[in-house]
Amino acid sequence: MEHTPLSKLLPARTRKQGHFRKPLIATPFQPRLEALMQSEEWHAWGGYKAPMSLWDEELEYFAIRSQAALFDISPMVKYRIDGPDAEAYLDRLTLRDVTRLKPGRVHYTAWCDDEGHVLDDGTLFRLAQNRFRLCCQERHLPWLLDSAIGFDVTVVEETEAVAALALQGPASFAVLRDAGFEGVEALKVFDLAEFAHETGTVTISRTGFTGDLGYELFIEAKAALSLWDRLFRAGERRGLRAIGYAALNRARIEAGLIVANADFITADHALRADRTRMPDEIGLGFMIDFKKGHFNGRKAIERARFKKQLRHVLVGLEIEGNIPAEHAIVYHKGKREVGLVSAAIWSPLAKRNIAIASLERPYGDTVTEDLWVEIYAMRELRYEKMMKRAKVVARPFIKLDRRTANPPGDF
Repeated sequence: MEHTPLSKLLPARTRKQGHFRKPLIATPFQPRLEALMQSEEWHAWGGYKAPMSLWDEELEYFAIRSQAALFDISPMVKYRIDGPDAEAYLDRLTLRDVTRLKPGRVHYTAWCDDEGHVLDDGTLFRLAQNRFRLCCQERHLPWLLDSAIGFDVTVVEETEAVAALALQGPASFAVLRDAGFEGVEALKVFDLAEFAHETGTVTISRTGFTGDLGYELFIEAKAALSLWDRLFRAGERRGLRAIGYAALNRARIEAGLIVANADFITADHALRADRTRMPDEIGLGFMIDFKKGHFNGRKAIERARFKKQLRHVLVGLEIEGNIPAEHAIVYHKGKREVGLVSAAIWSPLAKRNIAIASLERPYGDTVTEDLWVEIYAMRELRYEKMMKRAKVVARPFIKLDRRTANPPGDF
């Protein structure tokens, strides 16, 4: 019996399974990130190689809060939606009224399956009357295409084609102005506009994930490095620093913002039916607009509200002490398990031990007293179990006037 030589099989396998040789995709900004990387702390974000921290997590956090920070958000999933029916399609797809979203504006939104369970949340950019960009955490192209049947629209994923940066912090406006983006001072929160860059344009929106003054920039991948260099030339005297996800995560927790498949399980990732969440169960009920026409999950959401079938509530917690309670179990009266902490930090800005948690109703809703968290802390090579009091508090945990100031401050 003849066998194919291994030397002939390997090249064929390499061609078919090239991802084994290059397991993570590099973003267009990878050369600059590699040059700045000191900690060698990388992580996988949606199939991309992304920095968890570039040099020092704490100092990167303080760059957000006291100067200006640049974060590569190119791995964020981006869809381009064009066509005469784009508005009607997105209005049918998402919870908010898209007819009220004017060109040059952005809004935060979410979308559900037919059972009213959240598939993802994200930001919707209206670039023109019939042209939108939808940015989110997870990939949904097959579902978006199926949902587009009957609509005159084109849905294209542009994650690789469009590079993106988040420029956040009190000096972020000054960096953009000094970089020559004339007119950027006119952008109000959730505004967007196009600005000249080299022979093309860059889309700049006054949005972000930190609860601070900040902007997001979108540009063709081929022009990514020149945009990075332009920002760093302008930002040098303002203390501009590149940061990783760990610092950004601290800031987003302070802002009370949630992350799909971290603070809640999306409907298409849940393995158990009781792990899914409706918008009202993760603090997104404010988005739902019943005055507009039908949208995915509407009947199920209405039924759950009417029959009081909502099972969970997402809350902010303030916990005694200064030890973060990430992934801690929440108890009522120190005995009954009523929920789980999904994100927690000691907030340097708020000077509080804060957390985001999902609790079983009525706890966190009508029952907010006598809540405890179980924390395990390492003390001299031994874990020590501690029960700490927790109280339900409003999100966001911090509110910075500079985030919404018009015109933005020149720090």
